[in-house]
Amino acid sequence: MMCLTRRSQKQFLKCADDPSHVTKVLKASAAGRVDFRLPPGEYSLLLVHDENGNGRMDKMMGMPREGFGFSRNAPLHMGPPRYEDVHFTVAPGRNSQAIKVRYML
Repeated sequence: MMCLTRRSQKQFLKCADDPSHVTKVLKASAAGRVDFRLPPGEYSLLLVHDENGNGRMDKMMGMPREGFGFSRNAPLHMGPPRYEDVHFTVAPGRNSQAIKVRYML
C-alpha cells in the first residue's frame, strides 16, 4: 500500500485523512516501479507492506510488525521520521523516489 500526501509537518503521517491523498495498492510480487501523475508541489510518500491484507499497519507494543518505508528513505530515530526528512519536491517532468522497505520485527 502506498499513500501520497501534500500534508505538512506531523499531519503527513495521517495520509489517508488527507482529502486529496493518492493511494496505490499492488501485490508485493508486482512491486517495482509505480507511476503517479502529479502536479508540481511538495509531497510525502508512505509505504506499508500489508502482509495479511487487512488494510492497515499492524503493530506490537508500538513497533511495526509489517514492512514500511518513506520517501527519501528517511532515517528513523526513536519513532517515526521527521517531515523534513520525508517530504520531497515534484518538479515538472519526470521525478523519482527509491524507497527501501524496512522490517523491525
